Amino acid sequence: MASASSTFKFLSLLAALCAVAEMAISGDPDILSDFVAPLNLTTVDGAFFTFTGMRALVGAPPASAFKVSKASAAEFPALIGQSVSYAVLQFPAGTTNPPHTHPRSAELLFLVDGSLQVGFVDTANKLFTQTLQSGDMFIFPKGLVHFQYNADSQNSALAISAFGSASAGTSSVAGEMFIEPAWK
Repeated sequence: MASASSTFKFLSLLAALCAVAEMAISGDPDILSDFVAPLNLTTVDGAFFTFTGMRALVGAPPASAFKVSKASAAEFPALIGQSVSYAVLQFPAGTTNPPHTHPRSAELLFLVDGSLQVGFVDTANKLFTQTLQSGDMFIFPKGLVHFQYNADSQNSALAISAFGSASAGTSSVAGEMFIEPAWK
């Protein structure tokens, strides 16, 4: 009969192996072809590689609340296997993109217009912050909690974020902290 100590060691090893396996598959898979087309697509042409979802932003009035417009694998299937996606972030005066993480990618934010206060917390619990001006870029490392805040009470801000994954994922810190666990 196994002792409690050996059972604990086995379960600890099993948990560690599962964690390593999860880290190994937490990015985009490498593909063995130039691109991945959906099986139900009969013809692949230039339209397949064109995303028109951001056209609605051109010439549109400023957003009245914080808004994210995404071009990820869910919205733009041509990105599957390409390890890239984008998001346009619109910050009306005084708005926040609350603390969140992207488990499968770093985020490279380019501030097109306005100013933003940004920051992230590393695994040693150290806070890194910066005030960005138009034309600045800031990197949020993969999986770390981060935020953006437009502290300007008069002017909006516009940013574009690039991700090294077609499906970077977003996990809201508030959502994760205040949802009742399924195991309870």
